[in-house]
Amino acid sequence: MNLIRWNQQPMLSDFFEDVERRFYYPFKHEGYIPAANIVENEKSFHIEISVPGMNKDDFKLKLENNVLTVSSEKETENVEETKNYTRKEFMYGAFSRSFTLPKIVETDSIKAAYENGILKIELPKKDEAKISKEITIS
Repeated sequence: MNLIRWNQQPMLSDFFEDVERRFYYPFKHEGYIPAANIVENEKSFHIEISVPGMNKDDFKLKLENNVLTVSSEKETENVEETKNYTRKEFMYGAFSRSFTLPKIVETDSIKAAYENGILKIELPKKDEAKISKEITIS
């Protein structure tokens, strides 16, 4: 029988690092990619990207070779001063996410809006893509 020493400290510190990573500083760690939903209907595609705590001016949308790239860089500075101490915190975060668009998207009519922490991008379909036909089986 082997005895294994159990050390509680690393597990507890891992827990607090995970809580900090998920709730307090989502942009702090490398590799952050915001969640996105893509919905298609008869007239268009809709992309919704969850990016709370941002402003619409923080985003950059770029369309090149039928690839839509959404990116953001944000730097914040919090200063808290009281009688006995001064605390200053800096935070920097960035992300970039790309979507390859189908050829049926009307790239000249793409619209984007930021509301309640969600970046909404509307990708309208070309008119010829909206026409539906019945096909008979022979």
